[in-house]
Amino acid sequence: MPLNVFFTVDVEIWPEGWDRLDERFPGAFRRYIYGPTGRGDYGLPMTLQILNDHGLRGAFFIEALFALRFGIQPLTEIVGLIQGAGHEVHLHLHPEWVDKLEQPLFPKRRGHLMRSFSLDEQSRLIQWGLSHLRAAGAPQVKAFRAGGYGFNAETLQALAANGVAMDTSYNPCVRGETSGIEKGGKLWQAVQVEGVYEYPVSAFEDWPGHFRPAQLAAASYGELTKALVAAEQSGWESFVMVSHGFELLDRTRTRPDPIVVQRFRRLCRFLERHRDLYPTQGFLELAPRIFPGEPQPIQSNVAYTVFRVLEQASRRVLA
Repeated sequence: MPLNVFFTVDVEIWPEGWDRLDERFPGAFRRYIYGPTGRGDYGLPMTLQILNDHGLRGAFFIEALFALRFGIQPLTEIVGLIQGAGHEVHLHLHPEWVDKLEQPLFPKRRGHLMRSFSLDEQSRLIQWGLSHLRAAGAPQVKAFRAGGYGFNAETLQALAANGVAMDTSYNPCVRGETSGIEKGGKLWQAVQVEGVYEYPVSAFEDWPGHFRPAQLAAASYGELTKALVAAEQSGWESFVMVSHGFELLDRTRTRPDPIVVQRFRRLCRFLERHRDLYPTQGFLELAPRIFPGEPQPIQSNVAYTVFRVLEQASRRVLA
């Protein structure tokens, strides 16, 4: 069986400070959504273009709570960019926005993670996010990811109550152990919890006993492709990769990051050449199923990891 690859992108807007928010937001929107540089737009437009150049499908998780303060138009613009390029839109929530509104959604600050809120509050946050995405032109939303991977079992209950069938908030490297849904060890493949299918972010062992997520900006090309091969050979059914709309930019968000751009292009060429083994998938037409058996963790190659350490050091020097 081929290994279904989900190339997921979290789309977020982060102002340079929470004060003077109305003044800062337009610049933050341009920077995190379009990523203008002297060589073109390296935010969402470049990510979409590279995926399309290789005939690949992406699933984009859009943070929607900012629209409660800044209205539906910016959100509609983001949805239009993604759907106009032929890719899927799903829901992403960063509750940091909850108390940054003219009138806070809840009378008492709860925290910046979904799991900081009660079941009823999480359900209301999801309702607001879904309603704004629908108003922005995305009527079909079937998957969710919590900001900072900060979810719990009540998040899944709230998703089920709102008709969202799939979640990909579980990251075995980030808050996985504290999510409350691990049962006897880390999750590597799809499981059903609280009526929702959980598709874990994929990870690989880079050093003995240490795991690293399959994230574009966090792993080398060699590590990512070795992990894909290992997952397919181990009988995995799904492989969830993570990126962000701004990951092709350097840390200043003003220039392309040449190492990550090259890594992304090489990865897309690999997936295009081997689409028979690693087809890219979305969630809209997915028939979710629980992985049968006990999936085993996968390993990368130490040489690839050493190369990544050197590569990441170069990125810091170049930024």
